[in-house]
Amino acid sequence: MKLAAIDIGSNAARMQISVVLHDGDGPPVFKKIEYIRFPLQLGKDVFHTGRIGPVREANLVDFLHACQLLMKLHGVEHCQACATSAMREAENGPEIVRRVQEKLGLRIQIIGGAQEAELVNRAVVRRLPDGTCLHVDVGGGSTELNVYQDRQKTAAKSFRIGSVRLLEEPRKTDNQWRIMAEWLAEQVPQTAKSTAVGTGGNIGKLVDLAVSHGIARPTPDNTIGRDELAATLAFVERHSVGERINRLLLNPDRADVVVPAGKIYHFVMEQVRATTMQAPNVGLIDGLILKLYERYGSCERKVKNEK
Repeated sequence: MKLAAIDIGSNAARMQISVVLHDGDGPPVFKKIEYIRFPLQLGKDVFHTGRIGPVREANLVDFLHACQLLMKLHGVEHCQACATSAMREAENGPEIVRRVQEKLGLRIQIIGGAQEAELVNRAVVRRLPDGTCLHVDVGGGSTELNVYQDRQKTAAKSFRIGSVRLLEEPRKTDNQWRIMAEWLAEQVPQTAKSTAVGTGGNIGKLVDLAVSHGIARPTPDNTIGRDELAATLAFVERHSVGERINRLLLNPDRADVVVPAGKIYHFVMEQVRATTMQAPNVGLIDGLILKLYERYGSCERKVKNEK
């Protein structure tokens, strides 16, 4: 069974195709067989003007058309496409969704912060340790925080602060830092030792940079210490955006947002006094794949885009 998920974020859009492997004795295994990412950067329009411009809309349509061709080649049976912060805040978001469906026959579901967090949690929860755990998912336009106790969720909230938003409208995010700190103080036991788990492409890249430049040692669970994260951010900040691209080999759309994203992760770690953060390589797109599997099981049907 082949499933596909499309995540249209504020900074980048992604598509993943996975094949479901099941021998009947254990849980299914989702093997990634195709993954593409393109820096649409919808947030650069939305967080300035409140709308998605015609150039980025055209790029979105081309990206989705390419996704459809790849899904056809792979024989994908079920697909789901979701859009997050930038699309849901864009004045013309619903219009673009309608035009995409008319042009391509592809439905895009614009999801809220709570739903986005729940989908990410589907993929993350199995990897959480015992005790108090804070899951931090930093996107381009929003950050989702989820508190767990022994893998049972006790609190969750979405905040209007993200890597692209910090770049495009930093003054409008000032109060979000305070709101986030107050919420964490209320929801995370001050006497408990908290473990932090970070998702989103930037935390994985920061861990890679820390290891490749000798700031941190590699670990089996892809963990970085709070002080190591701070040192990595300082190291990256010493480089211009051009140097991050040419010397640190970051993608152009990652080079400018990686530091703002990293500061959100570090801020949250400080607030809950977490000394380390695990960075499992999972996210919204994995949650969408799991949701599709839960809906369709092993049934075989024609390629279909679902709400």
